Amino acid sequence: MPDHTRNIMKKIIVVNNPKNWKFHIPEAEIVSAKDYLTHHEYTTQKNVRVFNLCRDYSYQSKGYYVSLLAEARGHKVIPNVKNIRDFKAPAVVKIISDDIDELIQKSLHKLTGTEFVLSIYFGQNVSAQYLELSQELYRIFQAPLLRAKFVFKQKWFIQSIRPISVDEIPETHKDLVDKFAIEYFEKNRFVATKSDDYLYDLGILINPDEKEPPSNKQAIHNFIEAAQETGFRVELITKKDYHRVGEFDAIFIRETTNVNHHTYAFARRAQSEGIAVIDDPDSILRCSNKVYLQELMTVGKIPAPKTIIVHSENRNTLAKELGFPMVIKTPDSSFSLGVKKANDKEELEQILDTMFEHSDLLIAQEYTPTEFDWRIGILDGRPIYACKYYMAKDHWQIYNWESADKEEICGMFDCLPIESVPHGIVKTALRVANLIGNGLYGVDLKEVKGRPEVIEVNDNPSIDAGIEDQVGKKKLYLTIMRSLRHRIEDRLNAAQQKVIQHEREMWL
Repeated sequence: MPDHTRNIMKKIIVVNNPKNWKFHIPEAEIVSAKDYLTHHEYTTQKNVRVFNLCRDYSYQSKGYYVSLLAEARGHKVIPNVKNIRDFKAPAVVKIISDDIDELIQKSLHKLTGTEFVLSIYFGQNVSAQYLELSQELYRIFQAPLLRAKFVFKQKWFIQSIRPISVDEIPETHKDLVDKFAIEYFEKNRFVATKSDDYLYDLGILINPDEKEPPSNKQAIHNFIEAAQETGFRVELITKKDYHRVGEFDAIFIRETTNVNHHTYAFARRAQSEGIAVIDDPDSILRCSNKVYLQELMTVGKIPAPKTIIVHSENRNTLAKELGFPMVIKTPDSSFSLGVKKANDKEELEQILDTMFEHSDLLIAQEYTPTEFDWRIGILDGRPIYACKYYMAKDHWQIYNWESADKEEICGMFDCLPIESVPHGIVKTALRVANLIGNGLYGVDLKEVKGRPEVIEVNDNPSIDAGIEDQVGKKKLYLTIMRSLRHRIEDRLNAAQQKVIQHEREMWL
């Protein structure tokens, strides 16, 4: 567990030669690359943010090892090794050039030559006309000092981009660069003052425009309070902050997830950079596709309504196999969207024709009417809340999106203590969740003749204030935030052990 006496995030700026560092940054320690790599005190320090401003990041250089060992020590480092590798990958540079092509052409269209060099200082440029392009390239590569070379062949594109050292800044630029540096290091997420009582940085991913988000505004507020109590500095982020994932110790996704979506990209990037994330990309992948989920449950012998994976060659057998009515689902359906009930042959054919336009495989399931569905919230292999969701008025689902009355779109609900839920329901929910992973899941079940049947498993399940938190209240939010903190600390401890083991081996 981190030492609460170290609740101040320490800033370390690593350069090749501190004597050449000309900027005054309050509360930042200027350290040589050699000292950072060799002095034992930096190995054992926690709660550290490292800014690697070495002149060279090439493989096995001091700059490369600063970022590599910083990650091993559990320090937050800019740029990280992934960013460094991107500098050396022409394919990556080409992809990025293509991705931001519109911005490049807009920014450089007035130039008359065939080559242009852009110097990016802490995300800015000395000329305001190149500010947007400079900010975008910094967001992608996350190196405080950059130099990009553009060439014109029918249009402008990036030929190369590389980090630069303080020594490469022209004298005519240094006054402005000094201003940029002060602004950069004074950003809230980089500032470590005695009033800050936090251990880690948490980004909560939301979509302010989403009509039915997984958490309402009050729940988000409750998550923020719980996170702060757990030792997090919290920032609400949106899809435009993708480039900033590496600035955080943990990402908590509170936006409806899908594989073909930026939420999956956020989770994937967080995982690749060793950042704690709920939910992780594997959970999103496994829960988002109901074809995958159905196969997983079949192999795991999880009780479920009779289900058939539908394709063009077996569509004509469904009526015989399942009877009417039956339920048809698209593989990526959620919140009752993309789910239809076919009451007869004609209705079935219409539904299949429409859905096959978007997917080669569908899910057909026997219709099992019940008064309510169970939802068991599970995190880290443990149940954390339980709800009964009753069917919407005069409807067969808990949501009726076609209702003219907004008050009747969803049915009533009951939130119950876990110990009040039938044992078989909780046991079955845990069984299927364990097949998927140790993330945050909402397992939906029906109770048919006393027998639990799993309907589906949702990653990123709904947690709304006034509904899912009725029993657990503040404890529910704290449980989730503590899970994120434990994930961070498990990673840090593992990294620390690797460093200790490496140092032992060096002396053997």
